[in-house]
Amino acid sequence: MQPASSYVLAATGIDKIFPGARALNRVDFSLKRGEVHALLGENGAGKSTLVKCLTGAYRRDGGRILIDGADVDPQSTLEAQNLGIGTVYQEVNLLANLTVAENLFLGRQPKRFGLVDASAMNRQARTLLADYDLDIDVTAELAAYSVAVQQVVAIARAVDLSGKVLILDEPTASLDTHEVAMLFRIVERLKARGLGIIFITHFLEQVYAISDRITVLRNGQLVGTRETADLPRRDLIAMMLGRELVQEVAAGQGTKASAGDVRYRFRGFGRKGHIAPFDLDVGAGEVVGIAGLLGSGRTETAEILFGAERADSGTAEVDGRALDLTSPRAAIRQKFGFCPEDRKIDGIVGDLSVRENIALALQARRGWARPIRRSEQDRLADHYIKALDIRTSDREKPIRLLSGGNQQKAILARWLATNPD
Repeated sequence: MQPASSYVLAATGIDKIFPGARALNRVDFSLKRGEVHALLGENGAGKSTLVKCLTGAYRRDGGRILIDGADVDPQSTLEAQNLGIGTVYQEVNLLANLTVAENLFLGRQPKRFGLVDASAMNRQARTLLADYDLDIDVTAELAAYSVAVQQVVAIARAVDLSGKVLILDEPTASLDTHEVAMLFRIVERLKARGLGIIFITHFLEQVYAISDRITVLRNGQLVGTRETADLPRRDLIAMMLGRELVQEVAAGQGTKASAGDVRYRFRGFGRKGHIAPFDLDVGAGEVVGIAGLLGSGRTETAEILFGAERADSGTAEVDGRALDLTSPRAAIRQKFGFCPEDRKIDGIVGDLSVRENIALALQARRGWARPIRRSEQDRLADHYIKALDIRTSDREKPIRLLSGGNQQKAILARWLATNPD
């Protein structure tokens, strides 16, 4: 057991109870100075709930939190920041319409004669970012920069505000390989300064590349904490799933599935100024991957296939007949489904229930003159909650209260409910 002084943060017996569900059940978690501690688990395991308890976003129902060995009870994220806990989320929680410098010093701008001293603020911003090898125009709007640069700005702000514990919640989800490497160089530098870093991700190769210890949660309970170097990947997956993985290959069968005949043909399909004309074939039972760096046109390709952006060149066919993809409504009539890149902005309707979100696309296809009966909505929701293991206390819970992964599953359920092709 490490001496208490070696831990910058220690949480013991953390409980969190929501109506009809126990989200955390006596969870322990500790963080040493100068370490990266990966917090892992399946969607709904309790990772986000634990982070929210540590940062004051949720009031815990039991347990203790210690910073530098002293009991603390953060009542808000601001209080947690003042105690030394900073958080950077996958969706950068800064203001894109403000300058880089304004974001770095928001709420604590240097003043002169009672007014914001812009020149001092910009000078301090350049000095702060120099520690991260980031040489950019701090007077430009944050929106002018890539997601990777925005992440670094968010980290710089969080560390400058807090300085003891940094929580990185899925920070690499929207980054390419080079940007991930840049972020990891910054993490290593922060480790060397003695900062304790909690790293939440679904990318196991990144866990093994950067973390010192791993804690796994499952169904709101602590499964265990292990040194990364002593935990084989197969054992880690078993801890997360609660069962061993078994590889099976049926005798006399190959391991690669063969796709059927081409059903969908796109020729010269594109939109000027949006995505260059492309050709694409999709066969029955086939998965086609569209890959590329950020800005390469992956999302734009998906949007034009779904009619969210209207093609102004080329043709689209299914089984030899012309496809109408002039709008999302037309694509839905053609039995297309679309799980968007940004679930919060383009996916969920936060104040509607899980049931209502799942029924949404099917209702849109039928038209509002033919409302889906409540009993059918209940049946659909219950089926997909079980089939996709959507972690919710009940189907009537507002979807905004679910974890990000469970929101994503509900969006997938929405489109599966339409029986798409």
